[in-house]
Amino acid sequence: MSKEMMNTKEVASYLEIHEKQVYALIKESKLPCTKATGKWIFPKHMIDSWIEDNARAGMHQAKEKAARVPGALLAAGSNDPVLDLLLSKIRLLYPDIFIFSANTGSSQGLTALGNGLVDIAWSHLFDKETGQYTIPFISRLAPGLDAVVVNMFTRETGIVTSAENPEHIKTIADFGRENIRIINRQTGSGTRLLLDDLIEKAHIEPSSIYGYDNTVFTHLEVGLAVLSGNADAGIATGSVASMLGLNFVPLSNEKFDMVLFRDNFFKRQVQALISVLRSDEFKNQAYAFGHYDFKNSGMVVWPEK
Repeated sequence: MSKEMMNTKEVASYLEIHEKQVYALIKESKLPCTKATGKWIFPKHMIDSWIEDNARAGMHQAKEKAARVPGALLAAGSNDPVLDLLLSKIRLLYPDIFIFSANTGSSQGLTALGNGLVDIAWSHLFDKETGQYTIPFISRLAPGLDAVVVNMFTRETGIVTSAENPEHIKTIADFGRENIRIINRQTGSGTRLLLDDLIEKAHIEPSSIYGYDNTVFTHLEVGLAVLSGNADAGIATGSVASMLGLNFVPLSNEKFDMVLFRDNFFKRQVQALISVLRSDEFKNQAYAFGHYDFKNSGMVVWPEK
């Protein structure tokens, strides 16, 4: 079937649900589809819009609930194991501070921030034209936003394979081999954009990569898919490779940033986050993962002084 049209089995795989759930959503008129020659078909662009609409509605609800919790901030965007560690550490040290974070991908996080749905966006989007991270995307995804960009850390990202790497996967070019199954990240995530840029440079058509449309939302899920044998390779952080005992081929050193409204920068929750991030205790814990650099952690990188 055309890449732009999916059947029931394909849309179930795309949404990572059982086919029975697809039929239930059709029955409730909640999933965009049409019937042709007696079979249900699903336009991919409409499914993508449906996913975005549901994510947006979910963030609206989360924003309303967060407003009821004193000291709460809502965040969305990229994902990282050390970020999870940081948020847990803040809860431990500051029991009255709540930072709820959704793994939406960098692009969706910035868009949500621009729409006022969240207070913080996590981003590692890279702009090839300027060679900058995050900053060029603010005007594109959150136009008019009076924002502050704070560097959280720099991390190493690359190809993860099983420890034995029986397929001898060493470069992105290997993703184009017929026998290689990959696990991908969701559309709009910085890791997905990194992969798309790399396969373009390697002159590989995405449609020729087995598993390109099989997506997950976190680096850990990528690692677990490889560890379980459901995929031969994927793109994830070096920390995930270390945690799961996977083989790792470095591809890039990414700047991972926090973007927020200028008025929120001096809020107690944000300053507590930066304080914990800069602390030796936290950095020593994070260094145990490997593949991180905290040299500029907590530094305001935009607007420039």
